[in-house]
Amino acid sequence: MNTMRENKVFLITGASSGIGAATAKLAAASGYRVVLAARSMEKLDTLVSELGNERAMAIACDVSEWKAQQVMMERTLERFGRIDAVLANAGFSKGSSFFGGEDRPEEWREMVLVNVFGAAATARLTLPELARTQGHFLLTGSVVGRITSIRNLYSATKWAVTGMAQAIRNEMAGTGVRVTLIEPGVVDTPFWEHLPKPGTPELQADDVARAVLYALSQPARVDVSEIIIRPSGQPH
Repeated sequence: MNTMRENKVFLITGASSGIGAATAKLAAASGYRVVLAARSMEKLDTLVSELGNERAMAIACDVSEWKAQQVMMERTLERFGRIDAVLANAGFSKGSSFFGGEDRPEEWREMVLVNVFGAAATARLTLPELARTQGHFLLTGSVVGRITSIRNLYSATKWAVTGMAQAIRNEMAGTGVRVTLIEPGVVDTPFWEHLPKPGTPELQADDVARAVLYALSQPARVDVSEIIIRPSGQPH
């Protein structure tokens, strides 16, 4: 455990599984106190039991709801009194295409609210506290937020996250807040439960978590702006 991180607090949205849960485990092992936010309290409670109640807390939060994120912030500060790092990680894809098949507008609406509005709301609500602690704001983007390789709205939402990261970095220049965009390729996580997997190699969630901790572990003078991480053999 890194004693320099023992009092630091790391808030992670979408923390109940996949990249979020893997990052929470690695961060806690590295000395962070972790706040785990997601819709599924059952999974979060299991994770808190694994990490220990003294170092972790769970908060039920639908990031598409502004008030829910306000409560997330209030409870975090009530418990730990500070926030030093945030990973805006909540996101999903239902695979709705632009042409053919059934119209599923509610699916699109939910995806935009979670993937785009949710990340923006997390930034808006946490950046004042990160400015106070000169902390670190990270977002989970995607390779398909740089190169459109799938035929649905999910890719567009991740392009929005790419632009959001750049806009936040510009706005926070001079405040001491670092901003990092993590852009994974195909990762073996529950994200793919309702989607056909592409026929490529896969990363493990721990691989992405290590990239997050790499960015966090740099000296304050170093801003790792973007990390693109693909499985070996993924073509683009």
